[in-house]
Amino acid sequence: MKLYKDFNISKNHKRSIILIGNFDGVHVGHQKLFKLANTYKKKFNLNIGVLTFEPMPKMFFNKDIKNFRISNINKKNVILKSLGVDFVITQKFDKKFSKLKSDFFIKEILSKKLKAQYIFVSNNFRFGNKREGNVKQLIENEEKYHYKIVKPQPLILNKKVISSTYIRSLLEKGQLKKTNKLLSRNWSIEGIVQKGRQQGKKIGFPTCNIDIKDYVIAMPGVYAVKVKQKNSNKSLKAIANLGYRPTFNQKKILLEVHIFNFSGNLYNKYLSVEFTNFIRKEKKFKNADQLKKQIQSDLKVAKKS
Repeated sequence: MKLYKDFNISKNHKRSIILIGNFDGVHVGHQKLFKLANTYKKKFNLNIGVLTFEPMPKMFFNKDIKNFRISNINKKNVILKSLGVDFVITQKFDKKFSKLKSDFFIKEILSKKLKAQYIFVSNNFRFGNKREGNVKQLIENEEKYHYKIVKPQPLILNKKVISSTYIRSLLEKGQLKKTNKLLSRNWSIEGIVQKGRQQGKKIGFPTCNIDIKDYVIAMPGVYAVKVKQKNSNKSLKAIANLGYRPTFNQKKILLEVHIFNFSGNLYNKYLSVEFTNFIRKEKKFKNADQLKKQIQSDLKVAKKS
């Protein structure tokens, strides 16, 4: 799968199927979309390309939104590749790009630069300066610019539209099992292990500390997890605390992971932490001894998960 940072794509990727969106989390609703795109790929012998934006437009326009992402770019690209995507254009979303007129986007980018054949968009897709462009405008220009718009129906399960917004809300409520089902994999956080305050080590549970950056903040608490190092398929069972560590009067959200029966130095290593089971909410303990007792109890639950 080829990765592009702008619209200057190679000749063999022009005249392709283009799916436009954030595809945050690449959930089952997105997966259904890619399944449909693959039928077009086979039928018309075309490549599949994804046009996505970085930062996500919502985060660009709302600077207060700090924790939003279900998956980071790396994870998203790995999943897109597994879904038959041939190339991804990650366009920098900045002030200049946000000011582009919608007709310019259609004529100069979709038509001239990409020469798109089939364009997959959601029904509520908006684009161009002040979100002036919509699906109606795209359809009105189909004949002029020789493309065809495909707007698949959203996936509805139990009367709920499956969306990234819905999945974020499930994570925030601690509904991990439901989240993992709708992602068709375990939700994960990826990041580099940093040196912490060694609080876990002092009470007998050394942890890998990972800054969660701009990931959505799932329900603060204790989770059973699986840990993988970069470029390794071996997963290690572990327990994690995602939270603010109130017992130690900390304020910043942090992911702390204690790997079972592990010895070794993981500082500065890139880890993927898969969340398999929500054990309990985060709570403040009177002292470190009480916390230690609770961790021992949590460990038993995590090991069975």
